[in-house]
Amino acid sequence: MAGATTAERGERQQDASGPPRLPGLLRRLGPRRVRTIVILALALLILLGGVLWALYGSRWTRVERVSVSGTGVLTQAQVREAADVPVGDPLVSVDTGAIESRLLRKLPRIDSVEVTRSWPHGIGLKVVERTPVLIVKSSGNGSKYVEVDAKGVRFATVSRAPEGVPALELTLSRTGSQTASLRRFGSDRLTREAVRVAGDLPSTVARLTRAVKVRSYDSISLELGDGRTVAWGSGEQGDAKARALTALMKAAPGARHFDVSVPTAPASSGS
Repeated sequence: MAGATTAERGERQQDASGPPRLPGLLRRLGPRRVRTIVILALALLILLGGVLWALYGSRWTRVERVSVSGTGVLTQAQVREAADVPVGDPLVSVDTGAIESRLLRKLPRIDSVEVTRSWPHGIGLKVVERTPVLIVKSSGNGSKYVEVDAKGVRFATVSRAPEGVPALELTLSRTGSQTASLRRFGSDRLTREAVRVAGDLPSTVARLTRAVKVRSYDSISLELGDGRTVAWGSGEQGDAKARALTALMKAAPGARHFDVSVPTAPASSGS
């Protein structure tokens, strides 16, 4: 009896050492298992196609409404218009990052915004508006005022000063030491220092403050509504200065001028 040919021996060696070829694998699985695998694969493809169609092709998941929350000064209509949400587009394809960028660019009053998908038909816009902590008289613009937030950002021009918001007065001289302060820090930095001072004021004093005056980095003062004044100095050591001022006002209720520029040695004068 003749032995196996070289080709047959090679084929057997391949079957023994390497992965089985597809026809042999199918024979081992059997027709029933092969049919099950084919059916499952087809079902998966149909399911995937259905999901893609539902997300991109159907009317079931398209943008139909835009909800807005968190507005105070702004109206919901202003926010919707600036957001320019593509109503009618598939909800899954809406670029939420682009919507956020548009809102921050077009409406400087918005400090932050969260854009979310609300399945199956909505886009939600949750905005946080900037809150003015100081106002600046607008130069060359009549009786207009510029609002400044807690970050020192000038974000809006209004015709009426917001109630209870102190005015910022930058009285910077172009001569002497004040020139050096302006050159070193710049008006923007000095504005942020004024904001810093306003944020550190005790609540009782903040309600009375009508103006925060900045002559230089180390010379910031307060003008209260009843005519009293406070020499605050720089924006540094704000907590210590706030405690010193509170104690000083209680100890000398009739004083007209308070100096907490050195919080360890506060002083008052006038009556």
